[in-house]
Amino acid sequence: MTRTRVKICGLTRPQDVAAAVAAGADAIGLVFYPPSPRAVTLALARELCGLLPPFVSAVGLFVDESAAQIRRILEQVPLDLVQFHGEEPPALCESVGRRWLKAIRMRPGVDLPALAEHYRGAAGLLLDAYDPALPGGTGSAFDWGRIPPGLASRIVLAGGLDPTNVAGAIARVRPYAVDVSGGVEAARGQKDPAKIYAFMQGVRDGDSARNSF
Repeated sequence: MTRTRVKICGLTRPQDVAAAVAAGADAIGLVFYPPSPRAVTLALARELCGLLPPFVSAVGLFVDESAAQIRRILEQVPLDLVQFHGEEPPALCESVGRRWLKAIRMRPGVDLPALAEHYRGAAGLLLDAYDPALPGGTGSAFDWGRIPPGLASRIVLAGGLDPTNVAGAIARVRPYAVDVSGGVEAARGQKDPAKIYAFMQGVRDGDSARNSF
């Protein structure tokens, strides 16, 4: 049976990490983008990573940051993967020396197969909604029909997911993983344990649907 992996992103408090782990999340996301209301300091990031049990990954999210600064952060925070959420070229992504994800904002006219080839060194492609004013965390969904079925196994689906729609998203897209932030929050940067549990139940429901075909 196929199991969709789950990343809970934008965590800023120890109790939210505990809730994500208890609910069965596979990864947490820490935002290293100062303008974001979900941004973390190095000290807080180290504290949150220290709460993770074995086999739960820590992913660091960066937006058009320099490779040198990312490497400095990697020396101080035990991140398992780096998520590039800006306009970073493949060479920069490769240069930090860590497995990485490339976020693709699904603006009109995006050629996803071409970008998948362009970023072929990525561990996966995270697809998010496009907002000209925000690099991520928009809370909006995009048309999932734009995702070619042949790419589904490389896709981390994001953008407007919440407990009410994640099951349908999984059944339709069949991604490798899903990523949620605002959809499980009580307020910006503050997760709601009940919403996290409901989201995880939605993932299980979606997996049941995709495995029934």
